[in-house]
Amino acid sequence: MQTDKIRNVVFASQGGTGKSSLVASLLCKMGIFSKSPKKEEIFKACDYTPEEAERGFTILTKVFTADFNKHLFNLIDTPGYPDFLGEVIEGIHAAESVVLVIDATANIEAQTERIWELTKERKLASIIFINKIEKEDSDFRKIWKELEESLEAEFLPLYFPEEGTLTPILSEDSPKDKEIEKLREKIIERAAESTDELTEKYLEEGSLSKQEIEEGIKEQVKNGNLNLIIPGSVWEEKGIEELIKFFMDYLPSPKERKIQKDDKEEIDCAEERSFLSQVFKSTFEPHLGDMSLVRIFGGSLKSGDTILNVTTGETQKIGQIQRLTGKNREEVSSAGAGEIVGLLKLKNTKTSDTLASSDSSVKLLPIEFPVPIYSIAIKPKERKDEEKISYALSKICQEDPTLKVEVNHEFGQIIFSGLGELQLNMNLSKLSRYGVNVKIEKSRIPYRETIKKSAKAQGKYKRQTGGRGQYGDCWIELSPLKRGEGFQFVNKIVGGAIPQRFIPSVKKGVQETMKKGPLAGYPVVDTEVKLYDGSFHPVDSSDIAFQIAGSMAFKNAFPDADPTILEPIMKIKIKIPDEYLGDVTGDLNARRGKIISIDSEGKRRVVKAFVPMAELNRYAVDLKSMTQGRGTFNMEFSHYEEVPSHLQTKIIEESKKEEKK
Repeated sequence: MQTDKIRNVVFASQGGTGKSSLVASLLCKMGIFSKSPKKEEIFKACDYTPEEAERGFTILTKVFTADFNKHLFNLIDTPGYPDFLGEVIEGIHAAESVVLVIDATANIEAQTERIWELTKERKLASIIFINKIEKEDSDFRKIWKELEESLEAEFLPLYFPEEGTLTPILSEDSPKDKEIEKLREKIIERAAESTDELTEKYLEEGSLSKQEIEEGIKEQVKNGNLNLIIPGSVWEEKGIEELIKFFMDYLPSPKERKIQKDDKEEIDCAEERSFLSQVFKSTFEPHLGDMSLVRIFGGSLKSGDTILNVTTGETQKIGQIQRLTGKNREEVSSAGAGEIVGLLKLKNTKTSDTLASSDSSVKLLPIEFPVPIYSIAIKPKERKDEEKISYALSKICQEDPTLKVEVNHEFGQIIFSGLGELQLNMNLSKLSRYGVNVKIEKSRIPYRETIKKSAKAQGKYKRQTGGRGQYGDCWIELSPLKRGEGFQFVNKIVGGAIPQRFIPSVKKGVQETMKKGPLAGYPVVDTEVKLYDGSFHPVDSSDIAFQIAGSMAFKNAFPDADPTILEPIMKIKIKIPDEYLGDVTGDLNARRGKIISIDSEGKRRVVKAFVPMAELNRYAVDLKSMTQGRGTFNMEFSHYEEVPSHLQTKIIEESKKEEKK
């Protein structure tokens, strides 16, 4: 297929707009899906995975390829719930254009605002499809106005819904209605602004030809300078043909979009250049194996070609190339610039990797995903599943780069992190595919113990058992270090009070004890241990005896050194609309947070604060509730601070309970 006849279009929206039903309706109109007397069956055709069928909404980004009217369409359906934002980002990176679907009966939510921001950041063309205009409670003018206010942009209808029909704004045959005339004039003005020549002609003559208007609209849409609306009804099949016509007439082909290399330099998508592509999504199915969904940005690819993974430096031979229409796959012998295909069983290949001809050095800008902000601790229900869970989680994270798995060796917990509770629960349900069952535990906080003053103590281990005995004797002094300095061991033995060969044994005994502090069982940090005296027995002294003596000395000195518990403090950055500032700052104070700064960023406020990790367990859920989903945040570890004394008793009690389990 010629590159200028390809249209790569991603469909995105907040949940419940009928977005996937719109994709299914378009595929019916293009002859890819068969029509059914039961419309509900058609509408569910895009949500075919077991998890989607069970829950009734989109979870995974999917590609539907269609040959229609001498064009090749790649329609990319994405999830609507905020927890699956990573899936939307994947789809956006494969497309030139976005269809933002709006529900005519609902309010504009935060997810719509985020999608619009992504559309503008990527400089993609867009079209707004306002669905459900057939509903009694729909109000086109109201949702149109709310759209402009929420997204802070001008939107112009290309059609106007009136008495069950769609009136084309640009048609000369449309009624000479004042509102229609005013809208027509606005669109023509925007078209005239696309080039200096059209602007000059419009100012001189007051009009443009039909062809000039269409060329101006196409240029303005391509550059993101003209935001048009097509109202419609998926249920009544209104606006479907109009949307397809818009795709062909006004949306850009891959040739008309530039892409960025990793050094931010822009290059064209061209058939003439050598093969260049990027993996925008990775999938894994136990019975089929790995598949890399690839967007080709240059040249062509044939089965049997040897390609280079520029990201990893590895070369490999291409096996099957597949065109995708949801769960249906068609094997093809080749694919060209602008196309989207699936490549099977590529080794060591992940989302964002650049794949190119074997002599290429071009590396494309990696896809940026939001960092995980919500975590849970999980554990296999059965010990025999411990090996399987590692493999299963690695495959799940391969499919979704916004997921992360870490093993907390301190507590023996697997920490599973992502963008929200729904996302984590959905992905945990996939573990059954791998024969793994897990239980969710409370994530434990990595507290630390330290001291606030110096103390001295002796550790003397003496044991006589008929034969050779055991003897080790040492005196140590504990002193506090500055926060973050860790551990220091100072040997101050003089005159051979303890032979040199036993000094490392004392240190080892101390360090082993510090792994599980005497106060609450957490590691001891920021402490200097000074070994300054002791004694030995020429026969009975041994390495193990001095290890035990070192441990005893530390345990004896620690209670007299004013021990305390430290907690991890996170640096958090929160972006919220201005109206939620009071609620958010009040909540941070209630969480023992210390606000560093409050700045403005457009209509949003940016709050930076230090907050104890223990107070942020469900912050992703709570912030969403406080701000109606409009607040976003990220956080990172900053430092350790002393826990307030009134909370330390509770931490010690909880630690003892954990020990008994």
